[in-house]
Amino acid sequence: MKQMMADNALVRKLSACETMGSATTICTDKTGTLTMNQMQVSEFWLGKELTEHSVSMEIEPEFSLLLEEGIALNTAATVNKPHSTSTPAISGSPTEKAILSWAVLDLGLNIYETKQKCEIMNVETFNSEKKRSGVMMRKSNEKAIHTHWKGAAEMILAMCTTYYVKSGELIDINEEERMQFRAIIHSMAAKSLRCIAFAHKKVTEENRLISEKLEETGFTLLGLVGLKDPCRPGVRAAVESCKKAKVSVKMITGDNPHTARAIAIECGILNPQDDMDNKAVVEGVEFRNYSPEERIARIEDIRVMARSSPFDKLLMVQCLKEKGHVVAVTGDGTNDAPALKEADIGLSMGIQGTEKFIQFQLTVNVAALVINFVAAISSGKVPLTAVQLLWVNLIMDTMGALALATEQPTDELMTKSPAGRSEPLITKIMWRNLIAQALYQLVVLLILQFKGKSIFAVDEKVNSTLIFNTFVLCQVFNEFNARKLEKRNIFKGIHKNKLFLAIIGITIVLQVMMVELLKRFASTERLSWEQWGACIGIAAVSWPIGFAVKCIPVSGKEASKQRASGT
Repeated sequence: MKQMMADNALVRKLSACETMGSATTICTDKTGTLTMNQMQVSEFWLGKELTEHSVSMEIEPEFSLLLEEGIALNTAATVNKPHSTSTPAISGSPTEKAILSWAVLDLGLNIYETKQKCEIMNVETFNSEKKRSGVMMRKSNEKAIHTHWKGAAEMILAMCTTYYVKSGELIDINEEERMQFRAIIHSMAAKSLRCIAFAHKKVTEENRLISEKLEETGFTLLGLVGLKDPCRPGVRAAVESCKKAKVSVKMITGDNPHTARAIAIECGILNPQDDMDNKAVVEGVEFRNYSPEERIARIEDIRVMARSSPFDKLLMVQCLKEKGHVVAVTGDGTNDAPALKEADIGLSMGIQGTEKFIQFQLTVNVAALVINFVAAISSGKVPLTAVQLLWVNLIMDTMGALALATEQPTDELMTKSPAGRSEPLITKIMWRNLIAQALYQLVVLLILQFKGKSIFAVDEKVNSTLIFNTFVLCQVFNEFNARKLEKRNIFKGIHKNKLFLAIIGITIVLQVMMVELLKRFASTERLSWEQWGACIGIAAVSWPIGFAVKCIPVSGKEASKQRASGT
């Protein structure tokens, strides 16, 4: 939970922690999750001509001014330039920042000055349904009123009847021209670019009635920009890991189907041979118009949903849950809040820590209980005093939990299917190790209880100290075995968990103090170097015992699990 807080992750249902380990489907958004959310303008089209966007363009001044107004006024972002020589600071969404940065730094447009010269009369903010934003404005030295739209290219194109070319000439958009523009948009989307279009219309003169609602037809296309948002490093490997674990990954995005498909291929969610005909990619409007029966029938095949709304995402989560899936959802917490609330959200890493701690705890409990019980029945005395048992419980419950629960989750967890991750916490291999460790500790402690005085030629009090010291050191060594429940190499990655090593070190230091310094408090006697060596040697045998148990062949399902986890 601390790690999730540091990552600003959203935890809506703490009660679903154990469920997440059995997740069968992940519904992920694209921007900021699969991609880095660092937009940059990659292409700019004037009419049907691809233009160098990194140099000042030689275009007709009046047309350049319209483009400048469309960028400067139709935005929720802000540009702050304290000094004429300073680099402007731009704040806003990644898309808005990318467009403004391109306009200011590459095109040399004066955004701040343009805003000062214009009066904004009406604004329609961007929303996830229409995929566009608009503004109605009037220049301070003119009576004419203008409307600018900006948004998803195919939606803005549908509003336009003419387009500008570099010379400033207006060209009518007939059906053939419209198809050519669609082809340009598709080609940009195929390169995983987000395509944004700008449109303008001179609405009315001052002596005519001004409509409160922005018009949506008869516009002129000013240009198209393509924004690139690179995929996060490691995303493809993470998706492949999920596939191996039989976890389906579905991408839900507001981008058009071509961009969504290109990103999905880049991330490994789709294969390049998967085309639009096999229904792996669907649009939100198409999905919501299915009948309930059609949605349930199609839900398994859909891997990408484009042009989706928050309602579409919620609908997909509900369908998946209705079909018996355990669903995880990523989102921004605002638009995606309904889907996030509906989903099964939790932590898969908690399962592994629980398995380790349970095995460690059971071993300590069984050994401590039996040795005291047998000794009390046979001799009427218990080798472990109340204070010593409290110290053992401190090792077992508090320090053991901290050491084992803070281990990072291993990649081997993702080699198991979701059903495998929801199996009983203690497997056959773990039971064998638990029984072997408990039996070894019992045998050793019983030998020390009844023959320790003669073996080491010591008195009763020193012998009791040997039993206590050996028992505690056995738990310290067995804590290493608990790190890797089914793997032979128990030291792999140990240097990455500084807290585990620190707790082991603290435990050993405190044990030395209990034996050597706190004699009256702990009812112990000081031990010689030879006696300390004997205690450590006896405790260290738990390592080869653990290794030997894991070498014993297993059959059937357990064997396949062992091979899958690389043990």
